[in-house]
Amino acid sequence: MILESPRALRDHVPGGRRLMGIDPGGKTWGLALSDVSWMLATPLTTLKRTRYGRDVERLADLVAEHGVGGLVLGLPVEMDGREGRRCQSVRDLAANLDRDLGLPIAFWDERLSTSAVERILIGEADLSRGKRAKVVDRAAAAYILQGVLDSLR
Repeated sequence: MILESPRALRDHVPGGRRLMGIDPGGKTWGLALSDVSWMLATPLTTLKRTRYGRDVERLADLVAEHGVGGLVLGLPVEMDGREGRRCQSVRDLAANLDRDLGLPIAFWDERLSTSAVERILIGEADLSRGKRAKVVDRAAAAYILQGVLDSLR
């Protein structure tokens, strides 16, 4: 079920289940998890994309392993607020995940999430470019998911 608003997750995700944030990209999906109280988002992993069937199998395994009850997908809205081709690609992915996983799905405007995460990784964590590349996708997923969790409080 694709929801109109992240707020609707409260009504459609059973208590005690986590949310999973996904920063979907063409080559990787960054993944993050909430705690069961929906207070804190934590980076989980980065899935290297292969083919959709295999990718969704790996995602389904993680959903089951971590008790995930809903998904939050980062929506790459243009800086002027328009939805371009990348947004349509994410909406298509959501429709496929809805069909294949059957979990409630909400979107979150991810404008500048990767830039914000890279600034944090450079400034506070002082990570080299190579180390940043390994963690930026899952950190961006956590940033997106944390935005949703904060909005629900």
